[in-house]
Amino acid sequence: MKEPDIKTQSEDKTRDRILLVEDEVSLAVGLEYNLKEDGYEVVWVEDGRKALQVFETESFDLVILDVMMPYFNGFEVAEKIRQQSPQMPVLILTARSDVKDRVRGLSAGADDYLTKPFHLEELLLRIRGMLRRKQWYRSALLNHPVITLGKYQINFEDLTCRSGDQSFQLTNREAMVLKYLVERKGTIVSRKELLENVWNIDSEIETRTVDNFIARLRKYFEEDPKNPVLIQSVRSIGYMFSES
Repeated sequence: MKEPDIKTQSEDKTRDRILLVEDEVSLAVGLEYNLKEDGYEVVWVEDGRKALQVFETESFDLVILDVMMPYFNGFEVAEKIRQQSPQMPVLILTARSDVKDRVRGLSAGADDYLTKPFHLEELLLRIRGMLRRKQWYRSALLNHPVITLGKYQINFEDLTCRSGDQSFQLTNREAMVLKYLVERKGTIVSRKELLENVWNIDSEIETRTVDNFIARLRKYFEEDPKNPVLIQSVRSIGYMFSES
């Protein structure tokens, strides 16, 4: 009897292509080597202009961006990538750890933000989590690809939110958090659950990350973000979606 064709984890990962945009050569060389060792196909470019050129002509599963680069910085590149490919996972790497820089990165469309110096294993874990979320999100689209929330109609395929002539676009992560809550309407969802199932990270770290994303969603969809009706807080536990 013929043995079944069983792919190893490493062989399966070769399908995932990563665009690495980093102008610090020594760091980029090390990252490229370790990402390839972990089973990924990597395309490395050294500036924002080249990154956009390559992104337009090739297919990728995830993008890693430095912030301080020639021609276009990482924030600008993230914005342009998000316009072309709303669901593309984008991870920003930077030495800038100010809160305002984190907020700017998320506003530009980044899904995750890792400050230098960082541990290689943490980077690899975040990449694996982002790619798993991408697959989960594709599966989730089969149920309710378009919903109405308040005065907005939300299309989870292109991440657009429309109300009359008004429209804006969610980031991939914002859309996943929102969809997770909406699908569990009337059920309390803890921060721990969101971190483990949407972020795919240890629930003991970065719990404030969840709160920041909830605050952003409330700003978009609540009439009065300080007195939310749709996304309610459950003190010391988490959040609950309650469509009125």
